[in-house]
Amino acid sequence: MSTEHNMRIARRIAEELFNQGNLQSADELIAPDAVDHNEPPGTDCREHFKRVATMLRNAFPDLLMQIEHSVAEEDRVALLITVSGTHTGPGAAFGIAPTGKPFRIQQMRFARFANGQMTESWAVIDMLAWMRQLGAAPNPGTNTNEAAFQGH
Repeated sequence: MSTEHNMRIARRIAEELFNQGNLQSADELIAPDAVDHNEPPGTDCREHFKRVATMLRNAFPDLLMQIEHSVAEEDRVALLITVSGTHTGPGAAFGIAPTGKPFRIQQMRFARFANGQMTESWAVIDMLAWMRQLGAAPNPGTNTNEAAFQGH
């Protein structure tokens, strides 16, 4: 397949699976034996992507994955993705109930393709920034131990 075709598949995964919530698209776009290198060996990549898309769309009904930049070479595609949404849905994220807070983070995703499907995936996601924006982790400069040391 051409690099342009691989880029189209990568874009369709973001648009159809995550933005639109079309879980069946994973069966078409992700190979049955695909590997997500961010997950433990033996994890079913298709099912993992479906679970993540479902969890994200439940917790963030306005979820948007926007591809900012993409580069393709041979059988690989690299993407810079801005992920945004508002934590209003019934699903918990990071173990916290809906906060009503918006978030905006970036993700780098690298993928390999063969026969018109994604066969491997690697991602670098700024989870700490995401958790901070939702209030699930302290922001920089807010030392939870700071008050204990003041005046002592």
